[in-house]
Amino acid sequence: MTTTTTKKKTTTTKSTSLELPRNPFVFEVLDLVSKQRSKAKKIEVLKKYRDNGIVAVLIWNFDETITSLLPEGEVPYSGFEDQAKSNGGLTTKITEEVRRMHETGSFSMGSSDKNGHTTIRREFKNFYHFLKGGNPGLNAIRRETMFINILEGLHPLEAEVICLVKDKKLTDKYKITKEIVSEAYPDITWGGRG
Repeated sequence: MTTTTTKKKTTTTKSTSLELPRNPFVFEVLDLVSKQRSKAKKIEVLKKYRDNGIVAVLIWNFDETITSLLPEGEVPYSGFEDQAKSNGGLTTKITEEVRRMHETGSFSMGSSDKNGHTTIRREFKNFYHFLKGGNPGLNAIRRETMFINILEGLHPLEAEVICLVKDKKLTDKYKITKEIVSEAYPDITWGGRG
């Protein structure tokens, strides 16, 4: 008589913690959403960390009726000194700073950013200046200067989010869809913002 023993295969799935620092940056929330494997978990993260800044960013990105009044693509530097230090624009500077943060493992998480950067949470109230119908009396040069000033004050990963959103390319970096946002925030009325 032959006895067959089968080993039971046990698999452990690494669970991603849903905990972030108090008042997390928008990029931290979007990054945590992206790490979730299930739609339900992504929705749970969005619900848990809902705030007006993240809602504004998601509406700007996913609402087809919102038209950005900012030029698409690379954001140029505004000052001569900045241009002399770098060959690229502000987007390149942000990308370089983000790469350095990854290399050093220093992300200055949460609202206690020791480098004095501001957050989308504080700046979202100014976003209407950059959208069609938001502030029609503002000329293009003033609008772009305001945008650059906000980007330069933001944490680099927050600035990267805004650069993606202005071109409606948030999904190029983060695994999030309009469907997920709609389920997490059913009170958002899509359309009619142009």
